[in-house]
Amino acid sequence: MAQYFHSVTLDKERCKGCTNCIKRCPTEAIRVRAGKAKIINERCIDCGECIRVCPYHAKKAITDPFDVIFSFKYKVALPAPSLYGQFKNIYDINVILTGLKRLGFDDVFEVAKAAEVVTLATKHLIAGNKVQKPAISSACPVIIRLIEVKYPNLIDNVVPIKSPMEVAARMAKRIISKNTGLPQKEIGVFFITPCAAKMTSTKAPMGSDCSFVDGVISMSEVYYKMIHDINKITHPENLSTAGMKGISWAKSGGESFALGDERAIAVDGIHNVIKVLEEMEDDKISDIDYVELQACTGGCVGGPLTVENNFIAKNRIMRIARMAPNIDLVTRFDDLCNWDISWTNPITYKPILNLDNDMVKAMQKMKEMENIYNSLPGLDCGSCGAPSCRALAEDIVRGFATETDCIFKLREQVRMLAREMMELEGRMPPPFRKDE
Repeated sequence: MAQYFHSVTLDKERCKGCTNCIKRCPTEAIRVRAGKAKIINERCIDCGECIRVCPYHAKKAITDPFDVIFSFKYKVALPAPSLYGQFKNIYDINVILTGLKRLGFDDVFEVAKAAEVVTLATKHLIAGNKVQKPAISSACPVIIRLIEVKYPNLIDNVVPIKSPMEVAARMAKRIISKNTGLPQKEIGVFFITPCAAKMTSTKAPMGSDCSFVDGVISMSEVYYKMIHDINKITHPENLSTAGMKGISWAKSGGESFALGDERAIAVDGIHNVIKVLEEMEDDKISDIDYVELQACTGGCVGGPLTVENNFIAKNRIMRIARMAPNIDLVTRFDDLCNWDISWTNPITYKPILNLDNDMVKAMQKMKEMENIYNSLPGLDCGSCGAPSCRALAEDIVRGFATETDCIFKLREQVRMLAREMMELEGRMPPPFRKDE
């Protein structure tokens, strides 16, 4: 399998082998072996769930250091709209955007503005029946990766439009290049991210050969750089151009609200998402045009790299959005083709349960795996270091584990050995037997 970049990584020095992460990982991508967690790269979807639940902070996200912006002549910040919900008592977006410029950026381009473009394009696809229904939002890279590895039958349901982050990067480079006369290669655009998966998506873009984003910086890092001086900004620049609908994308339900489609549903939280995807595969969801799926609880405001409580941040976003203009998207973005927002490469199935490249051997191993699974207790206790008995059976077939890694199997083995020792003692020559 081809190498795939992952922004969620493990710090083995911090890991205590507590098994908290293996039970919460939605794709069973983590094992605990020899007292340390191990991430199975081809299974990981960079959702950041392990980052949330690890009590020892052994799971961490790789993002670019802030100083990377200074490697470009002209530096542009691409703030995710979830950034607006991080600051207490600040409801003027211009204050936050001005704060970004004071950190060293030459300009800002709101991802919320690009979200409005994506909304309009999505409306056109759904209205023209150009995507299989119910259509699935393509904004969250975790969801796309999840569908690639677990739900290939739903690939045709995914809206083939680039994420607001990618659209914002392309728009920013073109507009700023035109306004300044600078070549695009001298203009660096940097996404302020609430999650690790956005970093992953710039290294392995969904539906595209390359990303226009030059760097991805953690929202928490930017927040702590801004928090000390942001309240001192009394005369902010007039920088915000995004409307209510684009800003609303920061929270769960924001995409659906922007679409204005009553036949749309919004689902947040990776485990809730999985339930919905399974129902979609089984054709149990009908009368729905659009499914907004977000891996983080509450939407992007609940990303693992945010600072504020997601419920509080969601409330702030709602208040900020209500104060923003309710822009008619049709009048603002009437020529979507100019922004190059459609996928150029389709996403494909990336199987993670590939027991062998030889089909015959793979079938034999599958049968062996089922036999092993049926012999296990089925308690899914996690004591073996695998998240479930089925996962342990797979690991055994792959040669990564043994049946005695199961504590119940080990106990059976110990009891059997004890009986054999007693029987062996009974067969010893009389001079060596113990007195009865």
